[in-house]
Amino acid sequence: MNKIKVDFSTRVGKIKPVHSVCCAPYSFSAGAEQKRIYDFFTEGNIPYCRLHDCCGAYGGMFFVDVPNVFPNFDADENNPENYDFYYTDEYINAIQRSGCEAYYRLGITIEWASQKRRTAPPKDFSKWARICEHIIMHYNEGWANGYHYDLKYWEIWNEPENPKENGYPMWAGTKEEFFDLYKISSKHLKTRFSNIKIGGYASCGFYAVTRENIPAFFTDFVTWFTDFLKFVKAENCPLDFFSWHIYGDSVEELIAHAKFARETLDQYGFTDTENHLNEWNYGVEGGGFAEKHTLVGASFNGAVLSQLQNTNYVDMAHYYCFSGAARYNGFLDQNDGHTCPSWYPFVAFGKMYALGSAAQVNTEGAVYGTAAVSENESALLLSNYSDNTQKVELDLQGVVGKTAHVLHIDEQGNLEERESFTVYDKAEITLTLPAHSLIYIEIR
Repeated sequence: MNKIKVDFSTRVGKIKPVHSVCCAPYSFSAGAEQKRIYDFFTEGNIPYCRLHDCCGAYGGMFFVDVPNVFPNFDADENNPENYDFYYTDEYINAIQRSGCEAYYRLGITIEWASQKRRTAPPKDFSKWARICEHIIMHYNEGWANGYHYDLKYWEIWNEPENPKENGYPMWAGTKEEFFDLYKISSKHLKTRFSNIKIGGYASCGFYAVTRENIPAFFTDFVTWFTDFLKFVKAENCPLDFFSWHIYGDSVEELIAHAKFARETLDQYGFTDTENHLNEWNYGVEGGGFAEKHTLVGASFNGAVLSQLQNTNYVDMAHYYCFSGAARYNGFLDQNDGHTCPSWYPFVAFGKMYALGSAAQVNTEGAVYGTAAVSENESALLLSNYSDNTQKVELDLQGVVGKTAHVLHIDEQGNLEERESFTVYDKAEITLTLPAHSLIYIEIR
């Protein structure tokens, strides 16, 4: 028997923005990009949308990437006419109107093709930093007919250590060159904008920490991380957040990597640096695409969200990804676009995020759970990420006399109420969760 005890009268911090996403479900159809993003992001109460790999290869040639916004590197970076903000404006405007906040990756989209177009280091690191400065000016200070969005998170590059075995799809320069780019740009941007948060570098991850008999370059990922922290500390560079990635089917491994990242940051003196897991998804890299769309992927998502909330390692997390045409998008069916079960743990967690405070949860057994509370409502998310039916004995404290509404997430992607009960003092409440299933309980 799985046992879950929740004390809704004991608050243990805030519900964290771990249900953030990478990219938005954009459509090129006139006007559709606004409604499509608005509908999904408001339904899920998505707090942050990371802008990386937006809209296909090379960023769709239009979106976000520094070479898309500033196409001619030799042009005058102070002249607004040399910038093309059109589609990036449209994209970010739709995100902002939903109540979500754009989390801007300064760099390029990953290039898996045989010929690389933009992976070489910028010709002039200082000029690249000034170009980034003007992009921030556009979205935060109104420069070049821009906006005053006050976007907080600005990430320098993505996976620069992605190795030669993959064809150097992100950075064709050396480690030392990337560290120099980070130093020059982070210091320049932080001096110019004291109210933003600068970080990076969106590490490929720490697979060598938990896996054996893997290629040597996985160990290099860990070395990059520690060398980067040593460099940043020695050069006194700003590092408001550090970002990294993991793809797999083990909740425990994901949390082990989160713990490793947090403890390593602390070890090198970066105790105030936020820890961002800003790419994660069900399945190993290049696999699990069918199951992402099923209750297997949904129960994994629910379990991950619960554990990211329940542990103290990660401050923010982003599911990769929500681009409509991307096979990594487990939320939408790639054939007809219908919404899949994997989306609804995010909808449930978004409801908890709106409640604000986390409640104390103790779990025993195979079922994952996390809880939230506000002045007028409480909620509990349960996920059975296993191949077996699990019975759960609930001990709910601090909500005596209130009614619990039990919502199930089914194979069709519905989040619907199927039963309800009144919470009595010391009453034993037993629920049955089939294999790979989720329950969301609203108590009000």
